[in-house]
Amino acid sequence: MAVELILMENVDKLGKIGELVRVADGYARNFLLPRKLAAKATPGTLRQLEAKKVQMQVEYEHQITAARELAEAINKASVTLPVQASDDEKLFGSITGKQIGDALAEMNIHVDRRKVALAEPIRQLGMYSVDVHLHPEVNATLKVWVVRA
Repeated sequence: MAVELILMENVDKLGKIGELVRVADGYARNFLLPRKLAAKATPGTLRQLEAKKVQMQVEYEHQITAARELAEAINKASVTLPVQASDDEKLFGSITGKQIGDALAEMNIHVDRRKVALAEPIRQLGMYSVDVHLHPEVNATLKVWVVRA
């Protein structure tokens, strides 16, 4: 049996705040309602939701502004990583998002290593453009130079 609820928070793979959703009774009773992620549609819930929407909008704009400032700093930066490599320019090991994040941290640009988007680890010397996903709407591109130590 399905239940109609109003989302009080953004819920991944379900919807955004303020949306009316139909979910299974057990999902509503055991997950959404106890965590206050959703509520039954009543006039009081709607008033509460409007106040929360204003607060969420202000917080969202603050997050976007901070992400854009960080993206600007990352776009201007470039990271040089000295590593050992063979004669044919293949690395002994590889460069991962963690190493790039650590190099940024040394420059006082703090980014979570999971935000550094590498399809696969870097295994050769050269210059690479690496995407950094700071926010769903804000991305930055970092120049990474992998050089012989």
